[in-house]
Amino acid sequence: MKQSRTITIKTAEELDILREAGKILSKIIKEVQCSLKSGISTEQIDQLTEKLIKDYKVIPAFKGYRGFPACACISTNEEVVHGIPGKRILREGDIVSLDVGIIYKNYYSDTAVTAG
Repeated sequence: MKQSRTITIKTAEELDILREAGKILSKIIKEVQCSLKSGISTEQIDQLTEKLIKDYKVIPAFKGYRGFPACACISTNEEVVHGIPGKRILREGDIVSLDVGIIYKNYYSDTAVTAG
């Protein structure tokens, strides 16, 4: 099955929705970044991410996508990106990659940051 590869020109209203989605996700990711401290598990980081997504009344884009079990992809140090959150505890000096996506009014916003 051949997929169309056309570019859709967005309306002013659609661009406003995309801007708002980006602003919401920026707030979420900044708050999650503040939680990246020694002693917290990647699972706890994901739980916070999910809580914030619900608080902002948006939908997690990753959870359930092709079976992905979490709201955030979290990788540490040498791990490849798009790691699945779990029991791993952050330690002082860890490098953490955090990738989060949301759906807002049927539009997707996705961002990633690295901290450490």
